[in-house]
Amino acid sequence: MIVVGLGAMGSATAFQLAARGVDVVGLDRYAPPHVHGSTHGDTRVTRAACAEGAAYVPLAMRSHELWGEIERATGSDLFTACGVLMVGPGSGMGSMHGTDDWVGATIDLAGRFGIEHEVLDGAAARARYPMFAFDDAAHAYFEPGGGFVRPEAAVAAQLMLAERHGARLHLDTEVTALRSTDAGVEIDTADGTSFAAERVVLSAGAWLPSFLASPELRATFTVYRQVLHWFDVAPAWVDRVSVEQLPVYLWSFGAGATDFFYGFPALDGAEGGVKVATEQFSEATTADDVQRDVSVEEQQSMYERCIRGRMAAVDDHALRSATCLYTVTPDSGFVIDEHPELPGVLVVSPCSGHGFKHSAAIGEAIAERLVSGRSTIDLSPFELRR
Repeated sequence: MIVVGLGAMGSATAFQLAARGVDVVGLDRYAPPHVHGSTHGDTRVTRAACAEGAAYVPLAMRSHELWGEIERATGSDLFTACGVLMVGPGSGMGSMHGTDDWVGATIDLAGRFGIEHEVLDGAAARARYPMFAFDDAAHAYFEPGGGFVRPEAAVAAQLMLAERHGARLHLDTEVTALRSTDAGVEIDTADGTSFAAERVVLSAGAWLPSFLASPELRATFTVYRQVLHWFDVAPAWVDRVSVEQLPVYLWSFGAGATDFFYGFPALDGAEGGVKVATEQFSEATTADDVQRDVSVEEQQSMYERCIRGRMAAVDDHALRSATCLYTVTPDSGFVIDEHPELPGVLVVSPCSGHGFKHSAAIGEAIAERLVSGRSTIDLSPFELRR
């Protein structure tokens, strides 16, 4: 089998297939982990209760188990359970990834799946974490078993395991064409090399639209530029932003989907700053045309719009910024389904900005499906026809 794209989903799938004795070839136009797609930026939020829907919860829970297995197999540091604090406005109108009242939906799913958690009002959350200026009407969810995963390290570890199990990885190899044939699928690359297999997993992320022929199908997937910032820590808080003291946080402070920011504790001491970001859905782009540079004006806008008056621990000086890509569907859901135009090709993307936490389990589920015909975790909610 061939896996095209070796980021979050592709690296997990290549590893899980190879671990089952499948002859795997992996192709990527760059050398993962890299900064050109969606799987970089030091940290990704992970939590078991996912307001996006009940179908996601088993994937997140299983991924938490798999990160531990991968850590033990490779000696990597991947998953830190520093807790996740999610806060929404008291109106209950906070929206995220297509889900209204996403804190309330999270609380409901945590109860249904028996996930350890606490429910706090704004005053209690502020008393516990005084660096946040929550108002009393806010409602909050705290999941102690959540935290963050290091995406670059996770990709590198799974590609290491894939090769350990016999996978052949061709990096810096751009796929230019896919063709279905009577025997399976043929692949052309920019350097003139061709590959063929009975089955191909297409996990190309933001490059997926280039492998879709019909304009209607391409329009299902919209790529948006996202900006990540690392701000300096305010002097009074330098000793209070470590992973031992500060959880991952997601704060919806208004009714709109972009009235929101999230962030992480300081990973490398206060001198490295704290990573904070919001989400942007105003201007579509492509993986090849995206503006990679981040302006000072963008940094200042992020601070003024989201941080000022809300998080005392963050200073207004940005140490650095970076961009990444979301590939978003109309309902903000995943797509895991047979390619509608190319028999033999399984599409495993995009993830609409909330996929990394599920990626280890998705790789396992895809391997199960391709090897045995079915997966332990139900993937039918992610079909295109939904």
